[in-house]
Formats: sequence, structure tokens, C-alpha cells
Amino acid sequence: MDAIRTILFDGASLQIGQFEARPVSDACGDVQWQDSNVVVLPVSGVFSKHDAPGRHVIGTPSHAVFVAADTPYRISFPGAIGDRALTLRFGQHLAADQPDSGGEVMASHGLLPPGAMMLRNLLWTRLESAEADEFEAEAFGLDLLDISLRSMRTASMTMRGSAQVRRMRAIERVKEAVALAPADGWNLAKLSKVANLSPFHLCHVFRQMVGTSIYDYVLQERLAHTLDDILEGCRDLTAIALDAGFASHSHFTARFRRFFGCTPTALRRVATTEHIAKFRKIMTAHRRHLA
Repeated sequence: MDAIRTILFDGASLQIGQFEARPVSDACGDVQWQDSNVVVLPVSGVFSKHDAPGRHVIGTPSHAVFVAADTPYRISFPGAIGDRALTLRFGQHLAADQPDSGGEVMASHGLLPPGAMMLRNLLWTRLESAEADEFEAEAFGLDLLDISLRSMRTASMTMRGSAQVRRMRAIERVKEAVALAPADGWNLAKLSKVANLSPFHLCHVFRQMVGTSIYDYVLQERLAHTLDDILEGCRDLTAIALDAGFASHSHFTARFRRFFGCTPTALRRVATTEHIAKFRKIMTAHRRHLA
């Protein structure tokens, strides 16, 4: 597997990097460790983090995945399509600074709110183009880290007891299938076969364990996969909409605005301004998703 790692920002409290994997197969890689805590935020593609035999989580542009320092894990790439990700590397002192969680153990992954997805892509764009100064990079990087860790703590509240293991595996199979082909014409019949659950049971379990309906999750995955193309600014928005599985540009724009709080055109415009501070208005509008 070819892997490209680049450090975009290296501060006193946080290191922000980018990672690109180009796998030759979907086989599980060797056991590895990290010497510091890392939150991985995929921008495109999909990967699986295997914590133990038969236990894994899926990382897609809708998720934040946590890799604890000095903890063994393995990585695979379903469909061998690889991934591109922003990485936030931080010390244990930052994790300890998180607000009290009432004794909850942080999960290894979480579903990101809309504002965090846009912040991730906007920060990546500005760091790659060397437009972000050190203060901006560290401040927004720490904001993104905080939101990511909070999303994992919320997820951990639904993951109690060994009785949930079978259900969790079914949910991860569904998430993997959607990540590999988000634009497919998914319906409950297809997804219930993937999960090996009845449609009714799948809807109930999915909402219970993921925190959103399965319909909204598929929509979120489709929208999350469009962010990279929108911010790159090279492709026509109608083509992006159709490739993502939306019936038209207008349908895509309406769903995008409802979910992210702005149109694709407005997001593209924000990314080209001199300062990312305007994005705070979008983040503020979606604070209800971050609680």
C-alpha cells in the first residue's frame, strides 16, 4: 500500500496532518501503534479500524475515528478504494481537558455534526493553500478536535454490554456498504439484507446505536462525499449532484442547505474568501447539533 503523510500544521498543543492511502487490496494490514492520540477525519473514501478480532468501526466523511496512543490496531480499506483524511494528533493533556462525561468511556468513533464536516474541509483547504496563519489553524483545529471528541462521547452512551456486539457488527456492515456506494439507490430492503435484520428491526437498532434514522444517515453520507468536490471548485455543481445520487441540482441544493445551513454555492464562496472567520456564522447556526 502506498501512503502519503504530510504535516500541515505543527503547534504546541496540536499537530494537523493529511493522510492519503492507495491500497492494492482490501486485506487487513499489519498491527500498528501510534505514539500519541489521533483523531482521523476522512475527507473521501472509506477505511476500517480493527480494534480486535471481529470488532471494527468504519471511517467515512461522516465520521471521526479515534486512535488511542500505544494501543494496537489494524487498518483495512473496503473495496480497496483507499481514503484521504485530515488527522489531529494531540497529547493526553488535551483529552484530560475535556468536560466531565459522567463516567462514560469514550467510543472509538462518532458521527460528526454538519458544521464539523464543513469545518474539516474548509480547514484542510486553507492549510493546503497556505492561507491559514498559525493562530487560525490552531484555534479551528482545537474546535474541530473538541467537536469530534464530543461526538464519540455521545456515541459511547449507546454501546453498553456484550449483548450489543452483534447489533454493532450489523450496523457497521450497513455503514460500510453505504460508504462504498453512497449514490446507489438504497432502500430498506437492500440495507436489511446487508445487516441480516428485518427492516423494522434495522430502523430501530440503527437509530438507537447511531443516533439518527437510517434514511438521514444515507443522505448525510451522500452530502458529506460532495464537500471535497465543492471546495475544490473545479467541477460543475450539477455534475456533483448527479454523481452523488440526487435527481437534480435543485434537489441537491435544497437538501444541502437543509443539512449544512448554506447552499453549495455559498460554501464554495466562503472557501475562497481571505478569512475563514465567516464560517463561524454557519457553525453558530448549527450549535444545536453539537450538544
